Amino acid sequence: MPNVAILNMAGENVGTMDLADGVFGIEVNEAVLHQVVVNYLANQRQGTQSTKTRTEVRGGGRKPWRQKGTGRARQGSIRAPQWTGGGVALGPKPRDYRYTLNKKVKRLAMKSALSAKVQSGEIIVLDNIVVDEIKTKTVADMLKNINAAKKALIVLPEKNDNIYLSARNIEGVETTFVNTLNVYSILKYDSMVVTKDAVAKIEEVYA
Repeated sequence: MPNVAILNMAGENVGTMDLADGVFGIEVNEAVLHQVVVNYLANQRQGTQSTKTRTEVRGGGRKPWRQKGTGRARQGSIRAPQWTGGGVALGPKPRDYRYTLNKKVKRLAMKSALSAKVQSGEIIVLDNIVVDEIKTKTVADMLKNINAAKKALIVLPEKNDNIYLSARNIEGVETTFVNTLNVYSILKYDSMVVTKDAVAKIEEVYA
């Protein structure tokens, strides 16, 4: 059973915590992590890119010159793809890139990502994060005290506007909540700062 230290906002050790084996202590499945990250990125794509085909470009209704006798190559329209200003052959059209994965695959990937963070020592558990007013310096000092990496993910048990608004101006720092936590964000950031209550909620959902 993985065991981690619990810190306060000043970076002082205030205890230890046992993490659930089935969530934070499984063997990391890299193939599943790859599948889920590719799926996440595909689902973020807007798919709005578009080009015009030769039928959509304005003009080109008349044959530019007669078929034979000019010595030039035969042409049917000045809007064919080989002409400047012509349509695009096989160009992109708006489409939906979204696809779904099996629920069990997504759960396994989440557990693998959390376990990878524990194994690499990139998870920092705090007893609590208290921010009485919206102040960036409070969160910046906290991250410095606990030796978090420049790229840090703060995971909260529920929405907290004071913490969210205080952290959003810090470069490389993202704040998320247990119900919006995803594999891509966990792997993207070098430090995962999570409160004791958030750990309990994660274990409740994925145990």
